Amino acid sequence: MDLFIRTELQRQWVARLDEIGRRFAEDAQERDERGEYPVSQIRELAASGYTALAVPPEFGGAGIGVYEMVLFQETIAKYDENLALSVGWNLGVPGAVFEKKDWDPGVLRFFADELIGGALVNRSVSEVLTGSPSRGGRPGTTAVRDGERYVISGRKSFTTGSPALTYFLTSAWIEDKERIGFFLLHKDLDGLSVDETWDVVSMRGTGSHDLVLDGVSVEEGALVELPEKPAGGPAFDGWLLHLPAAYLGIAQAARDWVIAFADRHSPNSVKGPISGLPNVRQLIGEIELELMQARHVLYSVAEAYDDENRRPLMTGEVPAAKTSVTNAAISIVDKAMRIAGAQSLQRTNPLQRYYRNARAGLHNPPADDMTIRSLAETAVEQSRSRRSVKDSQG
Repeated sequence: MDLFIRTELQRQWVARLDEIGRRFAEDAQERDERGEYPVSQIRELAASGYTALAVPPEFGGAGIGVYEMVLFQETIAKYDENLALSVGWNLGVPGAVFEKKDWDPGVLRFFADELIGGALVNRSVSEVLTGSPSRGGRPGTTAVRDGERYVISGRKSFTTGSPALTYFLTSAWIEDKERIGFFLLHKDLDGLSVDETWDVVSMRGTGSHDLVLDGVSVEEGALVELPEKPAGGPAFDGWLLHLPAAYLGIAQAARDWVIAFADRHSPNSVKGPISGLPNVRQLIGEIELELMQARHVLYSVAEAYDDENRRPLMTGEVPAAKTSVTNAAISIVDKAMRIAGAQSLQRTNPLQRYYRNARAGLHNPPADDMTIRSLAETAVEQSRSRRSVKDSQG
């Protein structure tokens, strides 16, 4: 991983996150087992300035890019993947907002000040009836105009980090505009509550509960985004790469644990530790290869996205990186468990936790089937375009 550290800012924050992460790792297993959201850990990161790193310099922030976000998120995930997945949204969501600059300048300034002051934010878009928002379903949450205000009602699922969020950037169907928009909702608004529904086997400590909106009344200015529907379906910006970064961190943690285990585990049926056995060496080598491939894919895509000259040339690299890295992480953990054997299934063994939590990545957007279909469509369209140009030239 040191290979990918390029600046002094990156070096300082990686060292800082390593120090913090080692402390957080001490009870990460227990918190995951209990399904406990890491509120104090999240707040410590916010107090350190970490969650405001994506705020641009003109608003008083560090203005980190996607590359730094990926580097920092992988570092955290090595120690506590629940924490990494939760806090990642607090970089990815603001990063995309400041990059696009679609909000009113005054609201952007207010948002930046809130983040620098320690506020936490995430988008709240998923619903049980519509499924993943990336598939284009219309939200059941509605915003009805009431004079100069909007009244919002509905229920959002999978709202990661909900126990500690200050703001919920919430999608709703705006009836008078007949469009989907996003409202910036403060946690203390009347009618807004969190229903603690999160009870799953993967990423148990992410606090991905339901957001309940029961006639929440807000000023018109709370409507901060009114996006046009992108042609060809939903777009996935580079700030979503915090997701595969978390799963890459899991893969690294599994690799580190199993190599240390293999080099000290010496049953009486073999001479020396099992790390010397050919079959174990084969699995370790495959783990190393997959980890290198996944890391180079992720960081090269992040670097390309941060380059404003190269970004327009990108087609499906962001979702492809997410799919590639997530599936590599699952494969790496699986191989680590094969090396460790049946003891990897013990509840006290971190490998079973890594296995459960790595699989959660399959259900983060975009889904694998959408990525593969999009890549195929792009390839066919590019081929047709080249053929058309060639035919027109005789």
